[in-house]
Amino acid sequence: MKLEDFDFDLPEALIATRPARPRSSARLLHADGAVTHDRHVYDLPQILRAGDRLILNDTRVIPARLTGHRTRQSAQGAVTAKIEVTLMEPQADGTWSALAKPMRKLAVGERIIFSNDLSAEVTAMDEGLRLRFNLTGDDFDTALNASGAMPLPPYIAGKRAPDARDREDYQTIWAKRAGAVAAPTASLHFDEALVAALGQAGVDFTFVTLHVGAGTFLPVTVDDVTTHRMHAEWGEVREQAAAEMNATSKAGGRIIPVGTTALRLIETVADADGTMRAYEGKTDIFIYPGYRWKITDGLVTNFHLPKSTLMMLVSALMGQDRVREIYAHAIKDSYRFFSYGDASLLIPSQM
Repeated sequence: MKLEDFDFDLPEALIATRPARPRSSARLLHADGAVTHDRHVYDLPQILRAGDRLILNDTRVIPARLTGHRTRQSAQGAVTAKIEVTLMEPQADGTWSALAKPMRKLAVGERIIFSNDLSAEVTAMDEGLRLRFNLTGDDFDTALNASGAMPLPPYIAGKRAPDARDREDYQTIWAKRAGAVAAPTASLHFDEALVAALGQAGVDFTFVTLHVGAGTFLPVTVDDVTTHRMHAEWGEVREQAAAEMNATSKAGGRIIPVGTTALRLIETVADADGTMRAYEGKTDIFIYPGYRWKITDGLVTNFHLPKSTLMMLVSALMGQDRVREIYAHAIKDSYRFFSYGDASLLIPSQM
C-alpha cells in the first residue's frame, strides 16, 4: 500500500482560513454507502436516526503558541533574540515538550521571557526541547491564556496570523478538559441550536477525551504506509461513557464519532466484539485500509490533507475507490477543506 494511493490535487482556493458562521451552516457531504447527498450540518437531525449516539471529544485547546525572547551576554554586551515556541505536551516531571524557532539560538539553562508573569527555563535539548515554566497550576493557566495564541494548523497559519476570533472559532462549544494543541475540528460545526435539535430528534451524546497533539500535523514520510508509526496521544473513556456506548450497541443504535480523534480513541479501547470499557492512557492506533472495525458505525469528519493518515482512516471506513469519488465530488462542488472547512457524514454500505 503506497503513499501515493492517498494523494489528490486540491485547488489552494478551497483551503478554508475562517469557519462558516453560524457553525452549523457549514456544508455537509452525506455519503450513505454509494449514494452522495449535498446537505448542511444543520440537516443532521433529519439525517440521523433516533437511538444513534454521537461520540464527542471534550478536550480543550490551550493557547500553545508563545512569542518571547532570550537575552545572552557577549563581549559586545547583551544580545536579545526573538523566540517562537509551540507547546507540545506536558511531561511527568512537570516540564513541557515544545518546538522552538529558531532552535539554534537556545541553550540549556537559558530563560525565555514571554511576559511580565510568564517565563521558562530550557532544561533539555538532546531529544527535543524541554521547558520548565516559572508558574504551575491555575497560575500557569492564567498566564498562558494571557500570553499565548491559538495553535492554528500550518496551512492556516501560513496564510494569516492567529487573532482574537480564533480563541472562539478554534474551540468546541463543549471544550472542558485542557490539554490539546489542536482542535477536534469536526466538532467545530456544532452549536447550541444544533445540539438541542439533535436531542429532540432522539440522538444521544457521549463525551470522551483525547488530547490532540501537534504530531497530528506531521507528514507521512514512508512510501509503504503500513510501516508508518503514529504519535501517541493521551485519552480517557470514563465508566459512564463506556456504559452508554454499550447500551446503544445492545439496543441496535449506531455509534458515530464526531471526528477522527474520538474514533481513534474508541477503536483503541473497544474489545474485538465491540464491547467498551473504561480506559485511561495513550493511544498510537494507526487505521488504514484492511482494518477490522470494532465499534464505529459511521463518522462525522472534515476533508483531510492529501497523503495524510486521516485520508487512510476514511479510506479504511468507506473503501479507497469510494473515498476518491467523495473527494472528487467535494472538489468539483467547491466544498471547503481542512480544519475550518466543511464536513462530511460517512456511513459505510453495511450500516
